[in-house]
Amino acid sequence: MVKEIVIRKAVSTDLEVLLTMEQGVITAERPFDPTIKDNPVQYYDLKDLIVNPKALVLVALHKEKVVSCGYALEKVARPYLSHDTYAYLGFMFTLPDYRGQGINKLIIERLKEWAYSQDLSEIRLTVYSENDTAIRAYVKAGFKSHMITMRIPKEE
Repeated sequence: MVKEIVIRKAVSTDLEVLLTMEQGVITAERPFDPTIKDNPVQYYDLKDLIVNPKALVLVALHKEKVVSCGYALEKVARPYLSHDTYAYLGFMFTLPDYRGQGINKLIIERLKEWAYSQDLSEIRLTVYSENDTAIRAYVKAGFKSHMITMRIPKEE
């Protein structure tokens, strides 16, 4: 299957399918995060990301059908870190029928290539600590756990 996958930069005509995939991300993450608002929810400004020169949105196609996506965005690092800027990866989503075939890893590899071509020496992403499937995929792609965010809600 991976041999039949084409990775390309997203274009504005992909917006409708990307907005649907964004809802897939939100649906997948809702069980891990009780702080996500009720619908309607939007995580990303996909229209802006597609045209942003400091970002790259990629889609994976199987026979002209968008089956996976992800983006890299150049961000300014905190002043105490050893790097000034870094690439943040987000919007990693693959349609259920296409999962487990290495498509997300292909997107990550292309996003890494872009980040390094932009002289970004650090690449980061966030993942819910209980999302074991995603964590395994990211570890397989070379990521290492770095920090855990903890929270405590106000008692009602």
